[in-house]
Amino acid sequence: MRLMSLVSVGFVALLLLPAPLLLAKEATPMAEDPVLEEMVDEIADELRCLVCQNQTIADSHADLAVDLKNQVRDMVRSGKSQEEIIDYMVERYGDFVRYRPPVKTSTYLLWAGPFLLLFIGIVVLMQNLKKRRLRTDEQEVALTPEERKHLAQLLKSEEEKNKS
Repeated sequence: MRLMSLVSVGFVALLLLPAPLLLAKEATPMAEDPVLEEMVDEIADELRCLVCQNQTIADSHADLAVDLKNQVRDMVRSGKSQEEIIDYMVERYGDFVRYRPPVKTSTYLLWAGPFLLLFIGIVVLMQNLKKRRLRTDEQEVALTPEERKHLAQLLKSEEEKNKS
């Protein structure tokens, strides 16, 4: 019994051994100016990687993302504000480069699309369930002439038993 508990503890320890590695991130290079790097990271969190498309340029390791982040760093060094840098990127790549695009007429479908699809899915599901319920109700009611005759005989015999 003691051997089994030691084996269990050892197995759990082996499973948990790589856990710190899962949380580890790639080391960011030390900057000469930590305030500058903080601003670069803040801007990089707002810009989408054009290669990966589901990551920010801060999270992506694609060559284009690294180039864009270096370009942001150079712009911050030259004294441009966050709004100016983001506006420049939007002007160059369109609203798609923003990880959180603004709500405006050209992006309404982007913001409302998931809710619209959910609503359509619920409506289609409700219609299908209603059709299925009607089909099963019709199948239960539809009797052949022989079944109706047999049912009438059963009911008649049941009534006679109850009278006597």
